[in-house]
Amino acid sequence: MALSTEIVRTYRSPRAVIRRLLEGGPREDRAIAWVMGACLIIFIGQWPRLQREALLDPEGAPLDARIGAALFAWLFIAPLLFYGIAALSHVVARLFGGKGTWWGARAALFWTLLATSPLFLLQGMVAGFFGEGPELTIASSVTALAFLSIWGISLREAERPQERRA
Repeated sequence: MALSTEIVRTYRSPRAVIRRLLEGGPREDRAIAWVMGACLIIFIGQWPRLQREALLDPEGAPLDARIGAALFAWLFIAPLLFYGIAALSHVVARLFGGKGTWWGARAALFWTLLATSPLFLLQGMVAGFFGEGPELTIASSVTALAFLSIWGISLREAERPQERRA
């Protein structure tokens, strides 16, 4: 299925989508593509905010320096952090009886990041156009709620025993 179709389906039926993705077996090429794609989209979503900050603070760092720092953070540091978060989530799930795999925990987190990346774009646009205020609070809350909900559902599905997924 097309990636965009799967992302839309994730909002309607996250359990079915992650189940289908997990049934494809461990695919590290997909996992790295998902996390890198999500980080790229989130990085692009930061541009309006960075532009606003550069315009409002002319004495601070120029726009290109801000974008360079965000590029480094989102495309080099964040993927490594997400690998660590996925591992930590698997360890915590194991403590609570999870029976999944390391791959399943990575798939759950990385797919959730990719699926919610359009909301991060929206959040970035709101931050760029409106700045701090109720609009940004609403956009950030919706993004966080969607991310945490989809990740929780996906991780729960990934940590279920293999025979119970069918």
